Amino acid sequence: MLGLASLGMRGEALKGHLDGLLLATVRGAPRHGYAIVEELRRLSGGVFDLPEGTIYPALHRLEQAGLLDSRWEIENGRRRRVYLITPRGRSALVKQRREWSEFAQAITAVLEGKPCLTPI
Repeated sequence: MLGLASLGMRGEALKGHLDGLLLATVRGAPRHGYAIVEELRRLSGGVFDLPEGTIYPALHRLEQAGLLDSRWEIENGRRRRVYLITPRGRSALVKQRREWSEFAQAITAVLEGKPCLTPI
């Protein structure tokens, strides 16, 4: 499995999309930090195998922006901070998904040497 440090160019690209990826991992259910890392790893087929500590600055930034909320929960006798998406975060995720889709279509068109079918 590749960690962020070994992703090279993908690691740089991930930095610009980490917020959207984090919002997507909590859209279905609240999760604590380790569970978010595990969900990113699972959904990406192991490509996004991030150290747990790398996501906390982004989670805090998203919370300060009102896109995530958090609460303390007790799980198996351990106190954990759990993050959940806010309505504002859901709107931001919809926007990021649309922008990513348009961007990916344009990149694919260029790499394949074919005009983009959906003008942006």
